[in-house]
Amino acid sequence: MKPLAGIKVLDLSRVLAGPWCTQLLADLGAEVIKVERPGRGDDTRHWGPPWFGEGDERVAAYFLSCNRGKKSAAIDFAQAEGAALVRKLAAEADVVVENFKVGGLKKFGLEAEALRAANPRLIYASITGFGQDGPYADRAGYDFIIQGMGGMMSVTGLPDGEPGGGPMRAGVAIADLFTGMYTCVAILASLYAREKSGAGQALHIAMFDATAEWMAVPLIFEEQLGQAPARVGVRHPSIAPYGVFTSKDGKDILISIQSEREWKTLCAKVLDQPDLPSDPRVANMVERVRNRDFTDKTVADIFGRMTRDELLKRLSDADIAFAEVNTMADLTSHPHLRRIEVDTPNGRVSYPAPAPIIVGESRAYGAVPAIGERPQSRK
Repeated sequence: MKPLAGIKVLDLSRVLAGPWCTQLLADLGAEVIKVERPGRGDDTRHWGPPWFGEGDERVAAYFLSCNRGKKSAAIDFAQAEGAALVRKLAAEADVVVENFKVGGLKKFGLEAEALRAANPRLIYASITGFGQDGPYADRAGYDFIIQGMGGMMSVTGLPDGEPGGGPMRAGVAIADLFTGMYTCVAILASLYAREKSGAGQALHIAMFDATAEWMAVPLIFEEQLGQAPARVGVRHPSIAPYGVFTSKDGKDILISIQSEREWKTLCAKVLDQPDLPSDPRVANMVERVRNRDFTDKTVADIFGRMTRDELLKRLSDADIAFAEVNTMADLTSHPHLRRIEVDTPNGRVSYPAPAPIIVGESRAYGAVPAIGERPQSRK
């Protein structure tokens, strides 16, 4: 039996942060009912290409990635009858998740205070861009906006002056994703607390707060040193050597040397330079970062005299952390990639497996629903 078996979740969220949270809860065994607009459903059903299926029944890959294991209820809660139905579902639920703008559900009688008054054991999680109060509370918050305002873009990308230099967003919607994970963690904690108190809770999770917390180290740089870390591409502001180095035959190999033991091992067993750590320019991490150009050139020159296969064998034998820089095409056939297959209205889809493994439990995941569908009834 999965750990959240018997828990009922009413999912009023759309797009990514909320749906990602509720998908995690579904994976853990919760019954998740996703409320969608009749006809169109969640906007992300239409965010293609890529598509899965054809014609009017096709569904965007974006939607498939964050809505498995749920039931879909097509309800227009802008109408009195629909709002009443959602209130009825909430009265029977353990958890409600929503990501409307602050106060956006109050006009329908679906705000936390109303639903928790009718169901005191209810855990009501509200995801917003900037929280329930404060100067920006009424603003819309999308992943792209939050990455910029939270400072993440300022430390991501290539240095100014280099081709393509300047602020850059992460390649996936990470502000949405880790906000959804924070919300899941908060819900799990509230379910545990309810076992002791018998009472539910109201939870407020802001994407800006989640992002700002992740920016703690660059913020401390700014406040303690008077200068935030510069954008350094794939390099690291506090670690060297750290980055991508190219083999004799033009293959990119990434290394990250994070301790003095690793540095000495790299020098002795990979670079064939056992005395290099005694050079004061690279004698410790502080000096290697201060003299990064020398550090990186030394590694790059030696890597450039060996083929990919020679380098990979040396790095593996020395137990140095390394990786080739994979494309998505490489990832599709990667020997370490675990996959799952999930039913959808258009057949089965395969994609990467969720990270958590419950030892002794089989990995089984629910289907992605069509609008208004309970997947268990699908033939």
